[in-house]
Amino acid sequence: MVIQAEPKKVFIETLGCQMNKSDSELMLGLLVKEGFEAVFKPDEADLLIINTCQIRGSAEDKAYSYMGRWNKLKKKRPEMKIAMAGCVAQQTKEEVFKRAPYVDMVFGTQNIQDLPRLLRESFEGSTHLSAVDRQKPRSTYDYFTDVSAQRQSDVYAWVTIIEGCDYFCTYCVVPYTRGRQISRAPESILREVNELAASGFKEVTLLGQTVDAYGKDFQDRSYGLASLLHELNEVPGLERIRFMTSHPLDLTDDIIDAIATLPKVMEYIHIPMQAGDDVVLDRMRRGYTAAQYYELVDKIHHRIPNVAVTGDYIVGFPGETEEQFQHTLDSVVRSNIDVANTAAYSPRKQTPAGIWETEREEGVDDDIKQERLQRLNAAITEQSARKNAPYLGQTVEVLVEGVSRRNNERLMGRTRSNKVVNFESSFSEDDLVGKLISVRITDAPAWSLTGVHTPENKMFQPLNSTEPTSCDLSLSSIS
Repeated sequence: MVIQAEPKKVFIETLGCQMNKSDSELMLGLLVKEGFEAVFKPDEADLLIINTCQIRGSAEDKAYSYMGRWNKLKKKRPEMKIAMAGCVAQQTKEEVFKRAPYVDMVFGTQNIQDLPRLLRESFEGSTHLSAVDRQKPRSTYDYFTDVSAQRQSDVYAWVTIIEGCDYFCTYCVVPYTRGRQISRAPESILREVNELAASGFKEVTLLGQTVDAYGKDFQDRSYGLASLLHELNEVPGLERIRFMTSHPLDLTDDIIDAIATLPKVMEYIHIPMQAGDDVVLDRMRRGYTAAQYYELVDKIHHRIPNVAVTGDYIVGFPGETEEQFQHTLDSVVRSNIDVANTAAYSPRKQTPAGIWETEREEGVDDDIKQERLQRLNAAITEQSARKNAPYLGQTVEVLVEGVSRRNNERLMGRTRSNKVVNFESSFSEDDLVGKLISVRITDAPAWSLTGVHTPENKMFQPLNSTEPTSCDLSLSSIS
C-alpha cells in the first residue's frame, strides 16, 4: 500500500491595501496548484508568508513584528519556511536578510509567479533566496491570468486592471515598489470577469493605484476605463462593478458619465485629496489645486445622484503650518466627501519628502502630527454622521456578504455606495448570501448603518439627491 504524504500547509498574512489582498489570493492560487493547503493559524503551517505594505513606517514595523513571532515557531520547527512578499520585499530586499536572517525567501510585487520555483529550491535546502524585479516587461504582466486565484469571498472579487503609477508624488513609494504604470489587456480582464460571473460572483472591484488612468499607456488602441466599464456592464450574471483608487487628474467626464448611466456601475468614487492647502498640494506634487478638486467633486455630485465620494488625507506633511492644516480641516465639509482615510505623514526612503523630513529637518513634530490627526478624525466623524443622517428610515438595496463581524446574530452587506449595513433577518446566511435584498435602516450613526431586512419590500427608496450617501472604508486606501 502506498501512503500519500500529507499536503504542505500555508498561512498568509496580508498587510495594507486591496491590491495586496488581491496579490495574496493569487499567491494562494499558485500554492494550491502546487499541492498546498491553506490554514488559518501560523503554528499549523509549513510555509508562512507575510505580504507587506510600505506606505507608512508603522506598516513596515508591523511586518517585522509578525515575522519575529514566527521565528519563535521556526525555532521549534526548523523545517518551517518563512517568506516575505510585497512592497517591503520589493523596496528593501537587501536589508531583509540582515534584519531577519531567519527569513528563507523574499519576492517582490512583480515576482509572484516565481514563488513555486523559490519554494522548490528552499525545500531542497537553499537559503536566503530572492526574486525582485524592478520593472517587468509588458509581455509578462498577464502571467496571473493562468492562475485561479483563491478568493476570500464567494460574492465579490478583486480584479487588478492596472499596476504601478507614473505620478511620483513626493511622499509616495508606489512607483518604486510597484513600478511604472502598466495596463492589463482588456481581453484578459473581460475573460476573468466573465469567468467570475459564471462561477456565481456578483460584484467585482477593479483595482489600480491610479485605476482611472487605465489604458493611457496603450500604444495600439484608444481604450480607457470608461470603455472597459461599458463592456463589463454587459457581463451576464454580474450585478455590481466598482473601481478604486482614482486620481483627480484622470477622472474624466466619460468615466463620470459611465457611473451615472450604467446600471451595474456603483455610485461610489474613492478619490483622495490628500491636503486642502495649495502650497502643501504643490509640495506633494499632486498636480491640482484645492479649487480644482472642489470643482471636480461638485461636478460628480451634480452628475451622479446619491454618489458617495470618499478620500484620503495626510497630516503633518513636511513644512505644514497650522494655517495650512486648517485649510485641510475646512476641506472636509467643502469637498462634500462622505468619509476619508487619514494618516500622519511618515517619511519613506527614496522619496523627496522623506529627505525633507529626515535630512533637512523640515518635519512637523510627532506630537503636533498626532494632535492634528485627532482633530481631522473628529471632523471626518462629524461629516460622516451628517452624510449618514438621510439614511434613517429609508429602505436601501444591499448585496449580502455574510455574517456581521460585529454581531454574529446579524448579517452584513453593502449598499450601492459601498456603505456597510449590519442587519437582522428572519432568513439564514445560506438563504441570503450573494443576493440583493431590501433593508430598512433603523440606525445611521457615523461609519456604518444598522437595519432590518424587509423581504416584502422590493422597492428601494432613493435618498434625496442633494444628500449623497456615505461609505465605510474599513479597508486601507491604495493611493
